[in-house]
Amino acid sequence: MRTAVLALALVVVLAPLAAGCGDESGGQQELPDQYLFGGDRPTELYIPADYTQSKSWPLLIVLHGHGASGYVQLGYTRLNTLIDGAGVLALAPDGLLAEDGKQFWNATDACCDTFGSGVDDSAYIRGLIDEVTSVYNVDPDRVYLWGHSNGGFMAHRMACDHADAVAAIVSLAGSTWLDSSQCNPSEPVNVMQIHGDADATVPYTGRANYPGAEDTVAYWADNAGCGTARTTDSTRVDIDTAVAGDETRIERHDGCPVGIDVELWAAEGTGHIPMFTPDFPDMMWAWFEAHPKQ
Repeated sequence: MRTAVLALALVVVLAPLAAGCGDESGGQQELPDQYLFGGDRPTELYIPADYTQSKSWPLLIVLHGHGASGYVQLGYTRLNTLIDGAGVLALAPDGLLAEDGKQFWNATDACCDTFGSGVDDSAYIRGLIDEVTSVYNVDPDRVYLWGHSNGGFMAHRMACDHADAVAAIVSLAGSTWLDSSQCNPSEPVNVMQIHGDADATVPYTGRANYPGAEDTVAYWADNAGCGTARTTDSTRVDIDTAVAGDETRIERHDGCPVGIDVELWAAEGTGHIPMFTPDFPDMMWAWFEAHPKQ
């Protein structure tokens, strides 16, 4: 995958020198030649093979779990298939390396700056969004975050701090702040919380320093002006091959403003690390694409 992306990046770099690439006016189209962003914490922008500067593209940011990496997270979730399959600009940045040799995000006081670095990952990821948008033709209404575990906590943090720049987040086994006064989004954000009720690492019901899955979606529903009740879909979905049948029920908060959804995907019998079904990436992308900024 990385070799293919580097080859693709070279194509993008060399494209202005090639004779092909014309725009609708018949002129030569200049393509960006930058694919590393983040300054002293560089991360690679994954670019669709058919990228053109003449239309706007969605941006997906994938945030890894504690001790993992962006590259591993992309492969584990198969979200890398969306880059060319759905036409998505994608970032999979890495958290800082802690003293224990594990990469982490400083998301909330519960997770996971255990060595007290104080790194401002919220500003770092916002900076990535702004940098990429300044070079590539990113649709500002379609900036999405997907995070697992520590990355899920970080996705919630980004929605708290930068709701103006984020259309929707998906958090798998993450959580928001226990102290809701720490989360002050400037506008409603679409939220999907996926959580296995057999998760022993980040329990479905939460712990003393972070809320459980149901309280997390209740916070976002309240912030968006939704009702307190949730309606369960009549159709269940299968996201985890390790659990027989359609293990996941989908609950949506009632009474949300037009264009806003707050959903809980409760995976019955699923642990902290699901074994995703082949259609999981398309399922995630269908949800993201249905939830741009209004």
